[in-house]
Amino acid sequence: MATAIVGIIGGSGVYDLPGLTNVRRERVTTPWGEPSDELTFGEIGATQAVFLPRHGRGHRLSPSGINYRANIDALKRVGVTDLVSVSACGSFRSELFPGLFVLVDQFVDRTFSRQSSFFGNGCVAHVSMAHPVAPKLVARIAEAAKAEKVQHVVGGTYVCMEGPQFSSYAESLTYKGAGYDVIGMTAMPEVKLAREAEISYATVAMVTDFDCWHPDHDNVDVAAVIEIVRRNSATVARLLARLLADFPGEHEPCPIGSDRALDNAILTAPDARDPELLARLDAVMGRVKGKGFL
Repeated sequence: MATAIVGIIGGSGVYDLPGLTNVRRERVTTPWGEPSDELTFGEIGATQAVFLPRHGRGHRLSPSGINYRANIDALKRVGVTDLVSVSACGSFRSELFPGLFVLVDQFVDRTFSRQSSFFGNGCVAHVSMAHPVAPKLVARIAEAAKAEKVQHVVGGTYVCMEGPQFSSYAESLTYKGAGYDVIGMTAMPEVKLAREAEISYATVAMVTDFDCWHPDHDNVDVAAVIEIVRRNSATVARLLARLLADFPGEHEPCPIGSDRALDNAILTAPDARDPELLARLDAVMGRVKGKGFL
C-alpha cells in the first residue's frame, strides 16, 4: 500500500499550516502551468503533509484566476494521496451559522470560465462524480473535529459560483430555494480535477456569512468574511493538526473508488491517443499508464 501523504489546500485567510516540522518549500513545475504558490512540505507527528495556499500568499489570485489544473497536478506529482480543501463559504440555512464548519458531500457547479478537466481531444475520459468526496477521509476529519470540540456538521451541498462578485439577492434566493446549503467560489473544478487525478478529496467549508438572503443579517462583504476567518484561524490549525497527528501511515483504499477513478473512465483507444496530451498526463495517469486499459 502507498504511504499516506496528506495535502492541504488553504483558502481565504489560510495561507500557512502551523505546527509543521522539518519544513521545506519547493516550487513545483507542471505541464499545465504554475501552481498558486510554492508547496510547503513537512510533518505533523509521523504524517507527511504538503500545504498549498489556493490564492497564493498575500491572496494574489482571484477564484477565476487560479490554475486549478496546475495545483492538483503538482500535489499529485509529489505523491499526495489524500487532499483536504479548506475554504470560506456563505450559508443558506439559519442553523449553518458563521464559524461553523460544514463537511460537504455534494457540489453543484455554476462556474463557466475555468478549465475543468485534464482530459480532452486525444484522450477522452469520463470519471464518476456521483459521490465527489472520499467517505473515509470525511470521517477522519469529523473524528478530529469531535476530538478538538470544533463545531461542525457532516453533509451538505456546496454550490460553486464563478464570482468574483458576491451573489445578487435573486441568485441567493434561487440557490436557497433549490435546497443548497452553502456557496463558495473555489470548490469547482478543484474537486473534479482531484477525482481525475485519483486523489481522495474532502472539503472543510467554513461558514463566514449568510450570503444576502437573510433579512436579519447584513449583506456579505470582504471585511466580514476576513473577520470570521481571523477568529477561526486557530480553530482551523487545531483541527488540521489533530487530523494529521491521527492519520494512518498508509493510504486507506477509498470505498467509493476515488483513488481508482480512471479504471473504467478512458474511452479513447490506445492507438488513437494524442502523445502530446499523454505526456502532460504523466502524473495524473501514472497508476494506469501502460497497463493496457481501455
